[in-house]
Amino acid sequence: MQSQNNCNIKNKKQKTDIRTKGRLAIIEWYTEQEELDDLYYYAIRMGTEKKAQELGYEIVNIFNNDSFEQLNTVDGIVAIGKFSTRDIKELETYGKKLVFVDCDTLSFGYSCVTTDFENSVIQVLDYFIDKGLTKIGMIAGEETASDKNTILSDPRLTTFKTYLKQLNLFDPRFVKIGSFSSDTGYTLMKELIKELGDDLPQAFFAANDALAAGALRALQEASISVPQQVSLISFNDTSLAKYMIPALSTVTVFTEEMGKQAIQILEQTFQQEKHSIPYMVKLSTKLTIRESSL
Repeated sequence: MQSQNNCNIKNKKQKTDIRTKGRLAIIEWYTEQEELDDLYYYAIRMGTEKKAQELGYEIVNIFNNDSFEQLNTVDGIVAIGKFSTRDIKELETYGKKLVFVDCDTLSFGYSCVTTDFENSVIQVLDYFIDKGLTKIGMIAGEETASDKNTILSDPRLTTFKTYLKQLNLFDPRFVKIGSFSSDTGYTLMKELIKELGDDLPQAFFAANDALAAGALRALQEASISVPQQVSLISFNDTSLAKYMIPALSTVTVFTEEMGKQAIQILEQTFQQEKHSIPYMVKLSTKLTIRESSL
């Protein structure tokens, strides 16, 4: 009988141990399919989930076009991606603790986690210039906010233009803008090869790995060797970058840490009795040189 009582006590303790601290919603600005096509946001979500589960939270995943009804049952929200003013205001109506990732929301009164885009781009450009490559082009991306209507400016493109203009090295002919996809990267690079011919830049910066992958394919089809004739550096360092041939030099973004920081901010707000002052965590990046650049 004593043994049975001990067993019951042990079982009750185990049930207590596995009880979660609460429920958190992770809202992805992409649809589930769009996220599969962009490993950057997938990696951020994985980092967010991992940290939340380590702290004992139950996770609810909500993708673009999913109903927000489940938000009524959660204690806090991590919103990943570029959210429109309308969507931010809609999330406010649920009255939950709220943190954003990859979106500057300080002006709305919410803490956020972002990446240092500006210095990342300058580091890439300085690297090219130090190698004697002063004809520099860019394959840039353009995207809309979660409402699919608000066009967003890319700080990478802004920094690229501003910095090269200061050095008298900017040439608008060397820049193409499209969606953030490998097909777009391929199409834009083919256009540049056709339009510029022998005046093609010595180096290109691509705004993400997918654009770089498409651009690389176009260069290879045109028998333009990388990096001997054209150096190529990308941005994000998703899992595909190091498996390209040649392996992509790229700006490494610490996506898992972005998700981790978001959960830590949310955890802090739960522990504070009064309304906390919103703040931004801006993470540095690392230039990872591989085989696609001199």
